[in-house]
Amino acid sequence: MNAIVLRSLGGPDVLALERVADPHPEAGEAVVRLHAAALNHRDVWIRKGQYAGITLPVIPGSDGAGEVVETGPGVDPAWRGRAVVIDPSVNWGDNERAQGPSFNILGLPRDGTYAELVKVAADHLYEKPRHLSWEEAAAVPLASVTAYRALVTRAQATAGETVVVTGIGGGVATCVLLLGVHLGVRVYVTSGSDAKLDAARSHGAAGGVNHHDPEWPKAIAALIGDRPDVVIDGAAGETFNRALDLVKPGGRVVSYGATTGPTKNLEARRIFWKQLNVLGSTMGSPRDFAAMLEIYAGGLRPIVDQVLPLDQAAAAHRRMEEGAQFGKIVLRIWD
Repeated sequence: MNAIVLRSLGGPDVLALERVADPHPEAGEAVVRLHAAALNHRDVWIRKGQYAGITLPVIPGSDGAGEVVETGPGVDPAWRGRAVVIDPSVNWGDNERAQGPSFNILGLPRDGTYAELVKVAADHLYEKPRHLSWEEAAAVPLASVTAYRALVTRAQATAGETVVVTGIGGGVATCVLLLGVHLGVRVYVTSGSDAKLDAARSHGAAGGVNHHDPEWPKAIAALIGDRPDVVIDGAAGETFNRALDLVKPGGRVVSYGATTGPTKNLEARRIFWKQLNVLGSTMGSPRDFAAMLEIYAGGLRPIVDQVLPLDQAAAAHRRMEEGAQFGKIVLRIWD
């Protein structure tokens, strides 16, 4: 099969298309012929060596959609020929509150979806929502399950509440926007790009402010006419401190990432005096994934920024590093 194989760490050009051996399923596994895969920031960080314990070579990629072509012992052969999306959370465990010690994510250490074929545990297969294209279906898994867990499972946001999503444009943030609007939440956003703020409004955001304005928390509170019930943040850094200041007393702040680095000078008083709930969130359990996918099956579509062929994975990574995207960047593998 053709696959993008990461054999060394570095810039986008280390992503090379190669011919490699086809995978074959073992007990409890299935092989999926992928029609499309989607990028996540995780892929960039792996390529740059920003995770501990990276073992090479590896085929990157956590998101994929395709057709089951082979099943291993113990797997219902009726899966063969079905159109599926793949849950990228591996070995979540039995605790809904947090992932277990053997948890990992498809694409490292296990070979991922930047390939024509991928081998996965059969219980990670879910039927593709029929209304979604292959590219749209591939754009759903990682970002949407992360967004669902942050917004619904952790923040427990409900219809009529106000949620601020920082850094709109990336996959998780845009999925929080879509899911929030679908669930009746009033969603406000921040971005360093006015064009992205306009795009967010076109997808249902109630408003947004440019975070290059040093007074952006005051500006967004003025837009809302109050403080938000929830802030969902994937930036960390100083943005997290500003989120603690912005949210209303008794509110919730959910952290699902740290794209701008660690938060310094965190003052406990910000948290205890305002009676805040500060919640960590990452990926999602199988229950989260199934509930999220049910929402998409009802007609929701993810936002796809750009579709490129598999052999242009390096160009796709460059676009992600530029931060120009609004929504998911997708690799087309099979038409």
